[in-house]
Amino acid sequence: MLLKDKKIVVTGGARGLGRAFAEAAIAAGAHVAIADVLEERGRETAKETGAHFAKIDLASPESIESGMGLCAAALGGIDGLINNGAIATGIGGKTMEDIDIATWDSVMTVNVRGTWLATRAALPWLRQSGQGKVVNIASDTALWGAPRLMHYVASKGAIISMSRSMARELGMHGIAVNCIAPGLTLVEATEYVPAERHQQYVSGRAINRAQHPDDICGAVLFLLSDAASFVTGQLLPVNGGFVMN
Repeated sequence: MLLKDKKIVVTGGARGLGRAFAEAAIAAGAHVAIADVLEERGRETAKETGAHFAKIDLASPESIESGMGLCAAALGGIDGLINNGAIATGIGGKTMEDIDIATWDSVMTVNVRGTWLATRAALPWLRQSGQGKVVNIASDTALWGAPRLMHYVASKGAIISMSRSMARELGMHGIAVNCIAPGLTLVEATEYVPAERHQQYVSGRAINRAQHPDDICGAVLFLLSDAASFVTGQLLPVNGGFVMN
């Protein structure tokens, strides 16, 4: 029961990695609120897992503020925040010359600004917690420079840098901020990725196999737990050794 009675919010928790994080946190004893723009899917996931649900559109500052307040009210506070929500599905394959400005702006708005604003909105409760934890989900694409995906790579690189700055600012409040960089994981959001890219990852890993959501959950749970209270500002690649930090 690594997270016994901890109150955890997971953005983008309706499906994929976010759902896996929510299920793992609940199994570890936490009370969880899923925050997602996919309302129907989010409510289904909440019902199936025993989590709470609040609709949050990471492109809308107002929605983030109100949704985080609903999460805190449902949980009775917030001890930990997993910033997992992001635009990833269907945006790969274009060169830097072909990426349209509207898509670039959408990716940056949701992935980067959304992470900042979600953290800011949760701060009153994270401060009250006394040992608040923030885990930002980046990507190892930002560590090796995946081609034909520059807007996503740039957004995840920003997440890594922001995590360090957040850690410096929030440490005085006892809040630890860390960053996980998963490799290409078999979830709904990566179904569009060409088979060759999946094979590139498998063959390039020190552990030669596909990556699954459960491979990442242990690292996230540790960083949310009291065992990691003196760990902050760190980047942890969890990718089977495709990139070694």
